[in-house]
Amino acid sequence: MNARLPLEELPQRIERIESQLAIQQLPIRYALAVDARDLDAWVELFVDDVSCGRHGRGREVLRRLIDPQVRTFYRSIHQICGHAIDLIDSDRASGRVYCRAEHEARGKWIVMAICYFDEYERRSGRWYFARRRERHWYSSDVLERPGQPRFQNWDAWPDAQPELPHAFATWTPFWSEGDAGLPGQLSGIP
Repeated sequence: MNARLPLEELPQRIERIESQLAIQQLPIRYALAVDARDLDAWVELFVDDVSCGRHGRGREVLRRLIDPQVRTFYRSIHQICGHAIDLIDSDRASGRVYCRAEHEARGKWIVMAICYFDEYERRSGRWYFARRRERHWYSSDVLERPGQPRFQNWDAWPDAQPELPHAFATWTPFWSEGDAGLPGQLSGIP
């Protein structure tokens, strides 16, 4: 199949490529802002009226929420491992971002395996996070195995229970068809 696309489609194709490239910059800029504790750069990655749930809306509200959270650990390294982007229309997109994060926290080195579930919006020609939801598989000290004694082993975040892999829409239906004889591997399946 050697079909050539019509030349009139070229501007739309370039627009999609430029949008994807701009959106790809958001997660690494987020990681750099977190690790540098640059809260100004961090909140500027979000739409100006970002929803912070019951706390209200806006970048200042977001800043007040994240400041105490990042004070629960000293050094951190957020490594972006992959990014899938789905363009919805010319000004909206969604994405999933894999991240391995490491945190120096009160004498421990906590490692987290994370997937961010993102919503993006373009406003005045610039792409922003509209929503960012962090879900993780585990958090454990680098000297411990995840799941020993549990998958959430960070004392500073006892209520941040892992939602993955169960948050993936395909996970539970897949395992409902059988476990292929993997005793002990399926703990926690709802």
